[in-house]
Amino acid sequence: MVRSYASRTHLATNNPKTRGRLDARPTLKTMTKTQLTESILAAKKRKKTTWAAIAKAAGLSEVFTTSACLGENALEADAAKKVTKFLGLKAEVAEALAEFANKGEAAPTVSKEPLQYRFQEVIYVYGSTMKALIEEKFGPGIMSAIDFTMDIEKVEDPTGDRVKITMNGKFLGYKKW
Repeated sequence: MVRSYASRTHLATNNPKTRGRLDARPTLKTMTKTQLTESILAAKKRKKTTWAAIAKAAGLSEVFTTSACLGENALEADAAKKVTKFLGLKAEVAEALAEFANKGEAAPTVSKEPLQYRFQEVIYVYGSTMKALIEEKFGPGIMSAIDFTMDIEKVEDPTGDRVKITMNGKFLGYKKW
């Protein structure tokens, strides 16, 4: 269970055995993002549902909701409750889903998972090209991954279905001073 310091202090001061003690903070077990992800994946499998259905329940985009459920982002408390209600999970999962994430913490230096590696390969092969074209069009700077959206689509093609990924990030020019 995840609780704020104020909530823990309130609990401690309302307990007759610890009232008035400054060190009286109950020890609460916090669900990790890894445990959160395991719980959500198990419930998703049990319910035989999709990320799109979970995102619809949350009222958010499929990419962002999936990212939060995999531990890389956090949902607002209301959206987290909607997700856990849809999946039939306990309140502690909703609380963990609303906790800030340490982005990229679970990622290895270079993924061995083939799909994830291909994205790294795209950066290896096209990263310099992407940087050169962005800087030519916008000037020196970066694309935000904070003010950012992403969509993933299936494009049917007679030679084999294709993956279409649209990344839309705010350009942030380097400050000069």
